[in-house]
Amino acid sequence: MRVTGIDIGRQPLRRIDGFGFCEAFQRARVMRELPEGPRREVLDLLMSRRTGAGLSILRLGIGSSTDSSGDRMLSVQPEDPGGPRAEPRLRWDRDDSGQLWLAREARRYGIRRFFASAWSAPGYMKDNGSDSDGGSLLPEWYESYARYLLGWTDLYRAEGIAVTDLAFTNEPDFTIDYASMRFTPAEAAAYTKVIGPRIRRAGLRLAGCDSYGWKGAVEYTLAVEEDPEAAALMDLHTGHPYEAPVDRPLPTRKPTWMSEWSPDGDTWNERWDDGSGFDGMAVARQIHDSFALGEVNGYVYWFGVSTGTTRAPIRVDDDGTGYRVAKRLWALAGWSRCVRPGAMALRVTCDHPDLLVTAFRNEGGGRVVVVLNTARETVRADLPGLEGTAWTTDEDRSMAPAGTVRGKAAFAPRSLTTLVTV
Repeated sequence: MRVTGIDIGRQPLRRIDGFGFCEAFQRARVMRELPEGPRREVLDLLMSRRTGAGLSILRLGIGSSTDSSGDRMLSVQPEDPGGPRAEPRLRWDRDDSGQLWLAREARRYGIRRFFASAWSAPGYMKDNGSDSDGGSLLPEWYESYARYLLGWTDLYRAEGIAVTDLAFTNEPDFTIDYASMRFTPAEAAAYTKVIGPRIRRAGLRLAGCDSYGWKGAVEYTLAVEEDPEAAALMDLHTGHPYEAPVDRPLPTRKPTWMSEWSPDGDTWNERWDDGSGFDGMAVARQIHDSFALGEVNGYVYWFGVSTGTTRAPIRVDDDGTGYRVAKRLWALAGWSRCVRPGAMALRVTCDHPDLLVTAFRNEGGGRVVVVLNTARETVRADLPGLEGTAWTTDEDRSMAPAGTVRGKAAFAPRSLTTLVTV
């Protein structure tokens, strides 16, 4: 059997910010309403570094709706305060559809990166009069919308949660029948110059622009980067790979995140490898591509927990008393549990076409090598100078201990293996 070679470089390429999840659109409330035992187990599965995925970023949704019925997210200013120049009239329920509770839990697990996204402005600020169905922010409300978003972050700060990153738009090139709002790339660059100085004074990072597809993210990034004033104000470039996959880096020297994705599909699926396109292998492949092709600094999955026929890693049962776990969780954990915020990505060379390899060095000096074997046979590899511990996920295992590695390893068919050195 041929033995392949995997060579891990020592020169750091870029800093890794972490891995995250979102529970907007009432999903945090769904989590909170689980009985105490299952609720703690689900929190552990998402955020524990010992037994779960060890996720390190929480994405929060900034509500824009007039009520919180169904999946809607209640705005902190659901009614027109009296025009764009009127004093804000924020109404805070100290719950935010369960998100405040979840943010506090996240802090207990050590999460310090809170990424807040607005899907839309309230309807009275838009040309279609609704927070749904696209529409655009009216120019006379530009400044007021910026104050509104920062007012929301102030409410969280008063509750002990310091939002770190703020996005004024989500999928600005996509219209749907729930909270959504349009910006062209040029409009997004222009609005960056409106909100950016306020965000800078508040000590937050400005993130944008969360295009619906990675090709679109390239266009939004270019529009910002080609405007020197906007480029100086944008701290973090973000994109989603729904309409087009991650196939290249975004055209910027600033940090970039794959800031939302889950695979398409119409059934709940717990399998690791069944060719459905939304099994664990599919998620692992997308994570690999985000780091290897997109050269991202951070990765944020869509829902961590949801209901029904979701592609979230965890599904709450219909009666709200229990939950199920998909292999998608362990695909995430193969990276997120071991590659910690502040790690540096490392260059990798591998001469086997079926091994997809990414590598990192944590701040403490230990290296993490993540190997996705897409072949239907075991692949043996030399890893010069690498000694550490392995964990493997496949159809039968979920981040299961797989022994000690000393310069050589055998990667099981259709598996994900995480190698960690001290």
